[in-house]
Amino acid sequence: MIYKEYGRTGKKVSAIGFGGMRFPSHYSIEESAQVVRRASQLGINYFDTAPFYCDDKSEDIMGEAFKDMPNPFYVSTKSGIGNEPDANAVRKRIDKSLKRLGVKKINFYHMWCIMNLDHYKKVIAPGGPYWGAMKAKEEGLIDHIVVSTHANGNEIAQMIKEGYFEGVTLGYNIANFPYRQEGIEAAYEEGVGVVTMNPLGGGIIPQNQEYFNFIKENENESVIQAALRFNASHEAISVTLAGMGTIQEVEHNVKAVENLKILTSEKINQIKSELKKDMNQLCTTCQYCKKCPKDIDIPKYMNLYNMNVLKGKEKVIDRYQEMIKYKDIKQGEPLPADCIACGKCEKLCTQHLNIIDRLKWLDENIINM
Repeated sequence: MIYKEYGRTGKKVSAIGFGGMRFPSHYSIEESAQVVRRASQLGINYFDTAPFYCDDKSEDIMGEAFKDMPNPFYVSTKSGIGNEPDANAVRKRIDKSLKRLGVKKINFYHMWCIMNLDHYKKVIAPGGPYWGAMKAKEEGLIDHIVVSTHANGNEIAQMIKEGYFEGVTLGYNIANFPYRQEGIEAAYEEGVGVVTMNPLGGGIIPQNQEYFNFIKENENESVIQAALRFNASHEAISVTLAGMGTIQEVEHNVKAVENLKILTSEKINQIKSELKKDMNQLCTTCQYCKKCPKDIDIPKYMNLYNMNVLKGKEKVIDRYQEMIKYKDIKQGEPLPADCIACGKCEKLCTQHLNIIDRLKWLDENIINM
C-alpha cells in the first residue's frame, strides 16, 4: 500500500480509502465487519462512514470491525445540517457516533454535504454545526474538522482559504476532473488534505467501460482499477475513497495502487483531450433527488440521459425500448411528462443539474417522439 500525507495534519493515510456505504443488505454485521478487517490486512488505514449509510448500520459495522482490527487505522464520520442544524445537535451526534464506533475519538469529522457557499455560511455561523464539532475537538474527541462538499471548484477554493477546515472530501473522477481541478489545487496549496469520493462517477465508468477503455495502462487491469489509479496518482489527492462491500472488491481495488506513479501534466492533458466536453454534466445517480412529489424515478431517467451524452440520441431510443420490454419502465408508472417543474429535485441535486430540462428533453425526443 502507498501512503500519503493528509495535508499538514502529520497523518499518513492509505492512497485507497474504504467507503462504508456499500455493504450488501443481506450481510450480517459480522460478515460486513470481516470485509473491513480484510481491508486493514491489505494496508488500508482510512475508513469512512456516516450516520444513515446502509440503512443506518454502517457505523455499527465499523464499530464491530474496530474491536479486532489487524492494523492501526483512522476513522472518518459526519454530521449534516439537515439532521444536526446547530452546535448542540452536532455535539450529541458526536457522542452517539463515538459510542457506535467504539472509539475514544474520531480522527476526521466532516461537516457533511455542503452544497454551496450559502450552505457553508450557515454551517460556520455563530452557534452553527461547526462549533459543536469545535467543542468536541477542544475536549479531545476529534482530531480534525473537515468538510464534505458538492460545491463547484471556485466555491471550494473560497471555503478552503477561509481556514476553518483541515481537509476536504469532494467528488472527482476521470469523467469530471477538468471541472473540479480548481478546488483540489486550492486545497493542496493551502496544505489541506484531499479525499476524493465518487472515483467511479457513481457507476458511470463501470457501466460504460468501452468508452473509458482508453484510461487503462495495460490489458491486465480493469477500467475500475484504472479509474481508481487515476485519482490516486494525483500528488494533491491524499485518499481515493472507494465504496466496498465484499472482500473481492477490496482485493480488486487495492491492486489499483500497486507501483503507483504520479501523473505527469502531459498524461493529464492527453486524458482531457479524449473526454467529451460535457462530461461534467453526467448524472452520478446519487439518489438525493428521489423526493419527487409526482413519484417520477428521476435517477433512472437521468441515467438514460447520460447515454445521450456518451452515445447519442439513437442509443437512447434503443435503450428506452429495452427498458419497456424488460419492464424497467412499468405500465402506469410516472413518466417525465408528469413533471410539474416544482424544482425540488434541482435544489437537492448535488451536481446542480438542470433536471427539469432533461426530463422535458426525454419526453419530447424519446418517449413521445
